[in-house]
Amino acid sequence: PMSEIVIEPVVQQSQRREFMELPWKLYRDDPHWIPPLRQNQRELLNFEPHPFYQQNQIQSFLARRDGQVVGRVAAILNQEHIDRYKESIGFFGFFESINDSEVAQALLDGVRDWFSARGITAVRGPANPSLNHECGLLVDGFDSPPTFMMSYNPPFYETLLTDYGYEKVEDLYAFWGHMDMLETVDPKLRFVVEESTRRFQMKLRRVEKKTFEQDVRIFLDIYNKSLEATWGFVPIGDAEIEHMAKGLKHLVVPELTTICEIDGRPIGASFGMLDYNPRIKKIDGKLFPFGFLRLLWNRRAIQKCRILSTNVLPEYQRWGLGLVILARLIPDLKRWGIKEVEFSWVLESNHLSRATLERGGAKKVKSFRMYDYQIPGTAAAPRDS
Repeated sequence: PMSEIVIEPVVQQSQRREFMELPWKLYRDDPHWIPPLRQNQRELLNFEPHPFYQQNQIQSFLARRDGQVVGRVAAILNQEHIDRYKESIGFFGFFESINDSEVAQALLDGVRDWFSARGITAVRGPANPSLNHECGLLVDGFDSPPTFMMSYNPPFYETLLTDYGYEKVEDLYAFWGHMDMLETVDPKLRFVVEESTRRFQMKLRRVEKKTFEQDVRIFLDIYNKSLEATWGFVPIGDAEIEHMAKGLKHLVVPELTTICEIDGRPIGASFGMLDYNPRIKKIDGKLFPFGFLRLLWNRRAIQKCRILSTNVLPEYQRWGLGLVILARLIPDLKRWGIKEVEFSWVLESNHLSRATLERGGAKKVKSFRMYDYQIPGTAAAPRDS
C-alpha cells in the first residue's frame, strides 16, 4: 500500500523553504512555467511582512509522503472580503501538487479543517492571496507561458479540484491582440473615440516618473472606485497601495500608462506592464544580487506588454472613455516597438469590456477559473446571481 500522506502546518524556517522550493521540482520539465519573483512570493505568503496581512491571516500547509514534499496549499482568511460581502467564506491559494488525488484531497482537507475551526462555511480559490493579486486556475490556454503576474498550472489541477467538490463560480479571461490589428479596428469603435473626445474636454497624460507615487495612488484610487460593483472585488487598502507603488516603481514604463482628467479631476486610467516573464525565467526569480539589472537592462527589446486594467469612474463608464484612454497608448506602443498586447484579466461577467475587446479584434487566449466549495454540514450562504 502507498505510505500515508502527512499534512503539516508550516511554522519553521525549513518548512517555509520547502514550501517555496516545491514548484521548481514540480515544473522542472515544463517549458512554459515561469518562476515567481522570490522576494515577492515570500511577502505574499507572509513569510516576510506584507501589508495585506495587517487585516488578513494566512496558514500554509505542506503534504509529505515518505519524508518528501508532494504538495502545498495556503488557507487565507480575507477579513476584508468577509466584512464587505457579509459572507462566511475563506480562500485557498498557492496550491501545488503532484498528480495524485489523495495528496490533493489531504491538502484541501487541511484547508477545510482550518476554516471549520474558525467558523467559516465555504472556501473559494485559487487566490494568491486575493483577487488584487494573481488568481484563478488556468483551465484553457496551456500552449504558451503566462504573461507577467498571471498564473500558470498543469491541466490536471482542474480535475484535482473538481473531484474534491469544488465548483466553478466565475471565469477570468486573457485577450490577446497584435499591433497590426489596430489598423483594422471596427469603425464603430473609432466613432466612439471621436465622439467622446468631442464631448469631453479631456486631458490625457502618462504616469510621470517625478510624480510616480502620487500617480500610482491616483490610478489605484480610480481602480478602487470603478470596480465598486464588480464580482468579488475588495478595495486595495492604503498600506498596500503604498507597498505596490514601491514595488512597481522600477518596473513601470510611463509609455504604457494613461491618466485621463476632465476639469482637472482624474476620472480614468490605464495601466500596462512590459511582459518581464522571459527575463524572470532567465534570472530564475532571483532579483538579488544582479537579477534586477538583468530584468531591467535594454527594456526596449521587450516586445510584448500586458494591459492590467483600464478603469473609468462609474459616472463616466457609458461614454466609451476606456477606448479613448487606450487609444492614447497606441503611438507610444508603436514607438516602443511593442508587437503583442495581452489584456488580462477580464471577468466573464464584465460584458462591456469583453464586447469591446472582441469588437476590437482581440482573441480570447486563456481562461482562468475561480471555484467555490461548500463545507459539508454547513448551511449554504445565499448566492448572488
